[in-house]
Order: sequence, then C-alpha cells, then structure tokens
Amino acid sequence: MSARQISAQEITERVLELSRADGCVVITEERSGVNLRWAGNALTTNGVTRDRSVTVIATVRGATGTASGVVSRTAVSAADLAGLVQDAEAAARAAGPAEDAHPLVTGVPPAPDFAEPPAETSPAVFDAFAPALGEAFARARSAGRQLYGFAQHRMVTSYLATSTGLRLRHDQPTGHVELNAKTPAGGSSWLSRATAGFTDADPLALDAELAERLAWSAERIELPAGRYETLLPPTALADLLVYQQWRASARDATEGRSVFSHPGGGTRVGEKLARLPLTLRSDPAAPGLECAPFVLTHSSDEGRSVFDNGLPLKATDWIREGVLEHLLTSRHTAGTTGLPLTPYTDNLILDAGGTASTAELIAASGHDRPVLLLTSLWYIREVDPASLLLTGLTRDGVLLVRDGRVVGEVNNFRFNESPVSLLARATEAGRTERTVPRDCGKYFNRAAMPMLRIPDFHMSSVSKGV
Repeated sequence: MSARQISAQEITERVLELSRADGCVVITEERSGVNLRWAGNALTTNGVTRDRSVTVIATVRGATGTASGVVSRTAVSAADLAGLVQDAEAAARAAGPAEDAHPLVTGVPPAPDFAEPPAETSPAVFDAFAPALGEAFARARSAGRQLYGFAQHRMVTSYLATSTGLRLRHDQPTGHVELNAKTPAGGSSWLSRATAGFTDADPLALDAELAERLAWSAERIELPAGRYETLLPPTALADLLVYQQWRASARDATEGRSVFSHPGGGTRVGEKLARLPLTLRSDPAAPGLECAPFVLTHSSDEGRSVFDNGLPLKATDWIREGVLEHLLTSRHTAGTTGLPLTPYTDNLILDAGGTASTAELIAASGHDRPVLLLTSLWYIREVDPASLLLTGLTRDGVLLVRDGRVVGEVNNFRFNESPVSLLARATEAGRTERTVPRDCGKYFNRAAMPMLRIPDFHMSSVSKGV
C-alpha cells in the first residue's frame, strides 16, 4: 500500500504491534496546505500540498536506567514501518540512560474521534479572500502602489498513541496572510494577520492600512542611533516574548544560566518583573489561539521531554500582574528543581488590561519629545543568555510621531534589547490583539499581544541595508 492508502491510525497501531521495546510512543501527522502568492498586484503562484510524517520513540530499560531513541520519517508506507521501528529501537539501545526518563503517561481518556480521518484544508478556504484580493490589487494599482505577499492555510492532524494505551488526536488549523506595499519612490510597509480560516482576513482593509502607513512615510527624516521613546507593536513584541519563552527553562534558571536565575542561587520565581500589571500566559483553550491540549513533542530539550507525551496541559500564568509565577518544566525538571509541573504550551498571550488602540496611543505621543512607531523586527539573534540581550533590525518603516501625529519615516536601526528588561521599563500597554511574530512566525504563530510604550528603546546603530 502507498503512503496515502494506509491510514494514519493503521500506521500507528502497526508500529505498536511491531515494537519490541519496553515502551513505545508513535506520533503520526497528516498535513495539508494551500497557498497563494502575489507580486506587483498580480497572483504569481498557488499550490496545494499534502504530506505525512511518522515519529517513533522507543524506550529501553537497562541496568543503569532507561534510554530513548527517536526516529522520524516522511512519506512512510506500510513497507517502511518495520525498518522505522527497528531503527528507533537501535537508537535507544545505542544511547546512554536518558536523564529525563519517566514512565510513559497513562490514564488519559482516549480521543472520541481518534478513528476518524484527518481534517484537511482545500483551496475553498480562499473562496471569499481571493476575489477581495483582486479588488485590493485594482485599488492599489490605481493609487500607484504595488502589493506583494502571500496567504497560506495549513491543517495538521496529529495522532499520538503509546504502548501504555494512550490514543489522542489534535487538529491544528493555522493560517496567515502577509502583505507588503511599495511605492515607486521607495516607500515600503508591511503587515500580517493570523486567521484560522480566512473568514476574518479582509485584503481591502489590510491594503487601506498599508496605504495609511505609506502616506505617513512621505517625508524622510534621518535620526542618529540612541535611546528613543518607542511604541512597540504587537508583532514586534511577540517576536521578543516568544524568544523569551523559549529561554524560560526552569533548569537553566536553577543552574544559573539564564536571565531568570537569581544572583544568590535558585530562580527569580516570585520576583516582580514589571511595573505594569502584565500577565503573560498560555492556554490551550484560548479562543482563536487553540493548540494541542496535551504534550506533543518529537524530542527532548531543557523544557520538554518525549516521556511526557500525552500529558494533559492546562492554562498557565508565566507572569501574573507583573510577578514571575512559573518557568518551563517537564516532569523531570519539575522534580529536580522543586518547581511546579508547567510544560511548554504552543501559544502565548500578554495582557495588561489596556484598551487603547494604535491611533489612541499615537495621539497621546510626541508632545514633549519625538516618539518612534515601529512596524516590525527582523533577523533577531541572542547576544547574552545571562541577560537575554537580543539584537536585530527594524524593518519596513520606522515612523516618527510628534504632537500626537505621524510626521514621517526615519531610517532603520539595529537594536540591542532584552525582552525581560523591556517588560520592566514599559510605561503603557494598549489593547491585546491577535498577532503574528514576523521573525519567528514560521515556528510560532499563535500569539496575542498589546502595543507597549517603552521610554528608552535602545537603537544601537543606524542600519542602511533594510
């Protein structure tokens, strides 16, 4: 049988039958995707994709502990399964005892739809979006703008099964549109929107927002590097806080290797990190940001363990009212650090109770000194793990606000900032809205953030290349 003729459930059960290891975890993922791409006010390509991957995690007990071996493959057919299982078991036997070894999870009720076919997307998801996009092209063309970008929608159905009896399933829709508008004079502005099904993505409204930003950019102003009061938009804040979340391992903090380490030993859990009542949280059931309600991981790292696959997830406040509440833990690191079990969850929400819109924040800015309004950040890299100092570039428009209005566009900058420090220094937060981080959106795109006012954002040097 071909990879499409054998069902994901059949693959999963066959792997468990073939396994001779002491424990076995199987993650079978069915993926379908559709996309549109455009340039210069015209569609250039569209496509439909389908693929499957199978991950086998074998656990083998030895005299000194339990080892694990992980092997993942795509386009798997029935004939490939025996070799896949054998390779995972060989990898486990060749490995030393796993530091994070725990008994595989038990006692989780089976998913009632485990036996159902995978969810799929199709070009029909663009039925309303595509005609509206054509209207946006016509409007942009008549106004002398050129639109570039893409829209994509993916559906991933994950089947998780274990030798301890777990049978779980999660359907994950993910969609977003990126739109970039350019003018003959060299103006450029960008935005992105997340959507579960493109019923709430309006190309005409997006084009109108870009047109407003390009009008703001008509006057060009040169500014030197320095510290500026800055309005940090949700997409840029999401990039920084997702990076922070990836580095929020309880183990690293306990061992003195992270920004969340206490100088005298231990962690900063319980310490006030922000003057604003900021709450940073994850919730698998958050409306519009739903994600897997159980641990679903193909590998172990400082905050995740393959032995925890299937462990139920719940809402977690990482920071509550400005106070650090939790760090990332697996069952193993929760035991070694003495901190609560709070596994990684695939969404992130920051809320400070603010209600101000972007327009209202602009109107309240620039009355005593110039204020910068960023569009997005790009090419973010870590400089110093101890402070979580990050560097990167501004992109597609840094706007200047004076006396409550945008008066022009300034040059791009390289920045040096720590997201933890930014939260501590923020003086105002707008309303929280769904957003897509631009730099790390390929890996993490379920976020909701406000705009933050930072009194002294560090623009370390002028960038001429973006």
